[in-house]
Amino acid sequence: MNSLPNKNAKQAGFSLLEVLIAVLVLSVGILGMAGLQLNSMKFNQTATIRSQATVLSYDIADRMRANRAIANTGGYNLAITEEPTGTSISSIDLQQWRSALSQYLPEGKGSVAAAGDNVLITVTWDEGRLGEADAQKFVFETRL
Repeated sequence: MNSLPNKNAKQAGFSLLEVLIAVLVLSVGILGMAGLQLNSMKFNQTATIRSQATVLSYDIADRMRANRAIANTGGYNLAITEEPTGTSISSIDLQQWRSALSQYLPEGKGSVAAAGDNVLITVTWDEGRLGEADAQKFVFETRL
């Protein structure tokens, strides 16, 4: 008896199994790439919001430097729950700043605490998705 395989014998069905495995591996790879893309977009959005919070903090600090005499006497002090009112330059600056916070940051709010030349600016916003609360805070301390 000859134990060598017959060269004329066909292997039916084996290549179909190879194709199914290749499709499975390819599908897992594509799903992994889609997950990476979604995470990349989420982190990019988070970085954009944080950059905007930084820019808005510098904005109110520059407004305070432009009106240093009033800022040094506490004219720009504002609690996070307080709404700025009035028609003075500092009140208008704070109103515009609060408006920009709410416009550019999701549920954006801010506070200013000045003591002499030292200023502490706090910006908060919500990065929650699908109803989850995920409050973020950026604290900027500077001197006028």
